[in-house]
Amino acid sequence: MNVLNQDQLNQQYIDGKWQPGSSSRTTENFNPYNQQLIHQFQLASIADVDAAYAAAKKAQPQWEKTLPAERIALIQRLEEVLKTRGEEIIDWLIQESGSTRLKASIELGAAQGITAEAKTFPLRIHGEILPTSVPHQQSRIYRKALGVIGVISPWNFPFHLSMRSIITAIALGNTVVLKPASDTPVTGGTLLAKIFEEAGFPAGVLNVVVGAGSEIGDYFVEHAVPSLISFTGSTEIGKRVGQLAVGGKYIKRIALELGGNAPMVVLDDADLALAVELTVMGRFMHQGQICMSTNRVIVDAKVYDDFISLLEQKVKTLVIGDPNEMGTLIGPIINQSQVKNIQRIIAEAKASGAKMIIGGETQGQVIPPHVFIDVDPQSALAKEESFGPVLPVIKARDEAHALELANDTEYGLSSAVCTTNHERGVNFALGIEAGMTHINDITVDDQSHAPFGGEKNSGLGRFNGRWIIEEFTRTHWVTVQTKAKDAV
Repeated sequence: MNVLNQDQLNQQYIDGKWQPGSSSRTTENFNPYNQQLIHQFQLASIADVDAAYAAAKKAQPQWEKTLPAERIALIQRLEEVLKTRGEEIIDWLIQESGSTRLKASIELGAAQGITAEAKTFPLRIHGEILPTSVPHQQSRIYRKALGVIGVISPWNFPFHLSMRSIITAIALGNTVVLKPASDTPVTGGTLLAKIFEEAGFPAGVLNVVVGAGSEIGDYFVEHAVPSLISFTGSTEIGKRVGQLAVGGKYIKRIALELGGNAPMVVLDDADLALAVELTVMGRFMHQGQICMSTNRVIVDAKVYDDFISLLEQKVKTLVIGDPNEMGTLIGPIINQSQVKNIQRIIAEAKASGAKMIIGGETQGQVIPPHVFIDVDPQSALAKEESFGPVLPVIKARDEAHALELANDTEYGLSSAVCTTNHERGVNFALGIEAGMTHINDITVDDQSHAPFGGEKNSGLGRFNGRWIIEEFTRTHWVTVQTKAKDAV
């Protein structure tokens, strides 16, 4: 069986069955590089959302009772399928999400990594016995699955960022209903359903509904069944999800992984050649369409001119175009709406007087790298998350000013600092208001056992390792009075 040739991939996956959506609306799924039609989807309606949540709710109690060894064996089977289907998954990411072959390979590896980590989770759900001052009492803490988790995944790393929530939730005894982004319904949704089906997971454990946000988005979040909504996407929509999840009729938990404005800070003792390499990869990998992308680089005035010279030379060597070619670093933007937004950012930067040293014309949905220098740190170019191949360079007077600039943002997801003095780097990193800081490395990093998440408007909660176990389970305090208390 070849996953690529499965007609079912443009259908809904509910309770172990493939079926067309029941909405009157359809959508077409296009390759962002060559505009070839991939699939047409009959979209999900709120009735399909109801059916998916009902299936997940029905399957959850029995799934949670499944012995840890059985859950681990299924996850091991999933690992085998991911390995066997690896090249097909990469091909799908290239054709549907516009990923370069390099980025798609990295994404597959990340999904495999979180799956391997999740395999350990069934044996890491620990209870606890608490001391008590009450005579003849046992005080116990049980850790249990939350129940049903609703997952809304994005289009930029669709396969991994869906898998990150799905496999974690399922490994811990939850069941899942997934709503993938409209731009990546296969790589963020139905392809995962097909892979879980091939691995042998029971019906109802994973359900996928592909639908328009305007038709089912709010309903998906407000629904009575899910105990938690895991959302990865923009801060604007994340705020809406939070309001609906907490302020609606049914209060539920939320895990929000939102936007960023990651700084790469180059201190005056940095290895400038290294700093340039890190800046270029951190900004331009996947066309800058990564929440952790280096959205601005802050350079100490003492090394600023030398850094700019090296940066300009490096950016001019980047390969732009066909994402299927292994050497390509910059491929297509996901859709025309995003293209227009990036073009707006570039036009406004030029109009405001920012100095552009590298640019170029858009070809289809491929935007070449744009580099602006001497950027005003209070400008929209510095403040806004471009989510595209646009790099503003900001000059800092000194280290203290660089830290001030790094923190002058509403976001706080990822960050990086380049210095040859490692302890200086650590001290600087601890001053940054962000969930993650990398010293002498790019701002883009996601390791399956390390805490992933942000501060401020970059979200709530942490993914991966023991941190996600806390997020996707609940504690239940139980006391056992083995002998009646003395009468008062």
